[in-house]
Amino acid sequence: MSYAIAAALQTAVFQALATDVALSSLIGGAVYDELPEGIAPDTYVILGAETTLDRSDADGDGAEHRLIVSVFSSAGGFSQGKQAAAAVSDVLHRADLTLSRGRMVFMTFEKAVAKRDTVSGLRRIDLKFRARVEDDLIS
Repeated sequence: MSYAIAAALQTAVFQALATDVALSSLIGGAVYDELPEGIAPDTYVILGAETTLDRSDADGDGAEHRLIVSVFSSAGGFSQGKQAAAAVSDVLHRADLTLSRGRMVFMTFEKAVAKRDTVSGLRRIDLKFRARVEDDLIS
């Protein structure tokens, strides 16, 4: 297994989301790896948890990354959050991201869970994606 591509994948996902015009028009560029201190924007996207599974084979090292991208919104109802979540899905589903190490085999949307966070009162939509990557460095 190779976890070596995890940082390259995270960087590529972040860049794809942060530079997407449609998503930016909805959230004003509020894409985070970690929410900054202070008052949060009304709607924002944050990179979440990740699980990685070995997908190495006789040809080389590879991994399947199951990652979560979350949309949070303080707007009444789910409409604004769902619009942002749809834009996130449009960016990442079947994305052919360029990685600084390794290569993207595929990335697909798996599911979304929309709920109201009982502690913060925010609407939250967790989008789950599956990315298959291969390491191009020869061991």
